[in-house]
Parts: sequence; structure tokens; C-alpha cells
Amino acid sequence: MKYLALIYANEKEEAARGPEYEKAVIQEYWAYETWLEKDHAGKKLGGHALQPTPTATTIRVRDGKTLTTDGPFAETKEHLGGYYLLEAKDLDEAIMLSARIPSAKHGSIELRPIVEFG
Repeated sequence: MKYLALIYANEKEEAARGPEYEKAVIQEYWAYETWLEKDHAGKKLGGHALQPTPTATTIRVRDGKTLTTDGPFAETKEHLGGYYLLEAKDLDEAIMLSARIPSAKHGSIELRPIVEFG
């Protein structure tokens, strides 16, 4: 079964921790990637970090008109910063794989099963 692990963090808190913290987190992500490749080959189907929320555009179509808004729709403390698309035999394995994502320590990971049509 495929699962999408959505990575949420507080961008302001992350930025306030400074460049050394950012460097350390990047190293943790490289270690996580290595762990996935070495010990769980084939479990990572994809994943990317996202640009900060000020680069986002929210799009809605109302009454046939396209409306755009700068930034994300919701005003929340935590914002979507990236994702992993994982293959897991069940929810327990998906949780185990997601719990090792470095941002889980200070943010949160929303785990969603993928609907496969057909």
C-alpha cells in the first residue's frame, strides 16, 4: 500500500534556530535517506522539500472565475514543508518509516493512505 507522509513544521521557529541548526537538519535528512536506501530499499517512491510558504499560490475556481491568493490558504503555525511517498505493507510499517523523518522531532508528519483507482 502507498502512503503519503506530509511533513509539517513551524517555518518561523525553524528559521529562528539559525544556520547551524538548518545544516544539522539537512544532515539528518541525508542520514534518513541513506537508512531508507540501505535498510528499506524500495520503500521510498518519491519525495521532495518544498519552497517556503511565501512562494505558494492558492487557487480556487468560483462561479467559473479563477481566483488566486498568495501563500497557503490556512493561517496555521505549522506549514507543509515537504513529503515522502512510501510503499509499506501496512499502517504499522508506514508509521515506523515516517517516525524516522527528522522533522517529526519538532513538527509533525501527517500520514495518508493513497487511493489507487482501477
